[in-house]
Amino acid sequence: MILYLGSSLFIIKLSRTMLMLPAFHASCNEMIQEWEKTTPETGSQEVEMWSFLHNLSADVISRAAFGSSFEEGRRVFELLREHTSITVQAMQSVYIPGSRFLPTKRNKREAKIVNEMESLLKDMIQKRQKAMENGEAAKDDLLGLLLKSNLEGVQDHQLLHGNYKQQQFKMSMKEVIEECKMFYVAGQDTTSSLLVWTLVLLSKHTNWQEQAREEIFAMFGHNTPHVDGLIQLKKVNMILHEVLRLYSPVFSLNRKVSHEMRVGDMVLPAGVHVNLPTIFIHHSEKLWGTDAKEFNPERFSQGILKATKENNMCFFAFGWGPRICIGSNFAMMEAKMALAMILQRFSFELSPSYVHAPTIGFGTLRPQFGAKLILHRMYKL
Repeated sequence: MILYLGSSLFIIKLSRTMLMLPAFHASCNEMIQEWEKTTPETGSQEVEMWSFLHNLSADVISRAAFGSSFEEGRRVFELLREHTSITVQAMQSVYIPGSRFLPTKRNKREAKIVNEMESLLKDMIQKRQKAMENGEAAKDDLLGLLLKSNLEGVQDHQLLHGNYKQQQFKMSMKEVIEECKMFYVAGQDTTSSLLVWTLVLLSKHTNWQEQAREEIFAMFGHNTPHVDGLIQLKKVNMILHEVLRLYSPVFSLNRKVSHEMRVGDMVLPAGVHVNLPTIFIHHSEKLWGTDAKEFNPERFSQGILKATKENNMCFFAFGWGPRICIGSNFAMMEAKMALAMILQRFSFELSPSYVHAPTIGFGTLRPQFGAKLILHRMYKL
């Protein structure tokens, strides 16, 4: 897969995602061990899943993005989350021209957050750059891949064009910092949304919970899930796709038409903004059948392209075509690892206090009042 990030060509391969499985496992294991400490071996406990899964995906991103520096990465995430909250508050309030320059409490806090966040990232980036310049191999975390791609791009450019305009080709420190921020923004809320709705739906449809557990035990037993097995989990894959269809983390996609084109009977002129209402397309009975609003993973038994009534391509959980999400493999592998480890150790059901209220927050679909489930211990690894 190829993605342009800033001014550099950033190449991410599926094999790189596989190298991050230890990060997925470490983060999931910490979360599950916390549940095991508070759940009696022959009993159960109520757990508010959304907060745990939200923190899990942030921890995974921190480990995968920054490797051994993931503790600093956690701090970056905390600052970014607070910064996002301040931004949302500002967007929801009445805008007064020039108010962002006033020394208000909110503006001062925002400036302090940005300064600390960028200082942390700059320090990590500079340490990595210096190590690479001294001949150390780039690490297999996302920051290492980004810096390696940036360095190799500069070297390739020098071979072709000498030193001419080298600085214009190389990503600036500011651009690298912005890409580091995007690791969180793009990967954190979306994956936690997928996981929380998966656990909610498996709590309601216990037959599918059991089918998934049987497949996981048949593949791994009580052992740590491995990459070859995770790829082969057909039932789990079907379940995750059906959850993404019913509860797409990103409820709509926006695109700008770059040149005049025809779509069916419509002619779209250049410059027009097009909105693809993912949630409505995924729930369309015309496209998916009369059970479109029901949880039925079996529809994906023959793959995505054959899941609809007339084999139309109308599944856009990760987008589609040349603009498909580059993090789709990362997200699916993280979700499979987490689900496999949870199902190996717990069974679960909805708590009587659970209130089903999907809502849009920070750009993704999340449970408005949390997701309270009852966990039952199955086996202690």
